[in-house]
Amino acid sequence: MDKLTTISVVLFMAADVFAIVSLAMPDWLVSDSNGDTRLGLMWTCVTLYNRSQVCYTPELEPEWLITLICIFIGCICITTTIILLASSNFDRNVIPYAKYVGFTAMILFCLAAVIFPLGFRIQELNAAPFQLPSNMNVGISYIMFVLALWITVIAVLFAGKVICLPHF
Repeated sequence: MDKLTTISVVLFMAADVFAIVSLAMPDWLVSDSNGDTRLGLMWTCVTLYNRSQVCYTPELEPEWLITLICIFIGCICITTTIILLASSNFDRNVIPYAKYVGFTAMILFCLAAVIFPLGFRIQELNAAPFQLPSNMNVGISYIMFVLALWITVIAVLFAGKVICLPHF
């Protein structure tokens, strides 16, 4: 594997790990007022007045369900891209497919980043779309997802450079 392909694979792997970890943690939106509330796409955890923490799978509103689906399919696309780039050692003809699948992952992550704030209207927040209430903050899971998005963008740029190289 050449240097640019290796860099692309490493960046795609990092993006995949960050996206999967962000989904697994319930810290997309957090609040410390009136106990500890942590809202996530797959888990929501609530601690009221020093009682034990209660975690449950939320019934997602359509916006957050679409966000979850976009991130999940994006992770599948990134994993497919990694496999295609790794197999490019044996067949250089798969590199364009890897680039387009990686680009699809980037588009899905961008859609998820735009659609997620539409879901701020959920009952737990009681806010308007794109207007996070003052008692809530974005958590580490959302930050990790945005990091995965940016790493994916950079990895797609590197994957695009791999195609432009002359192959003898």
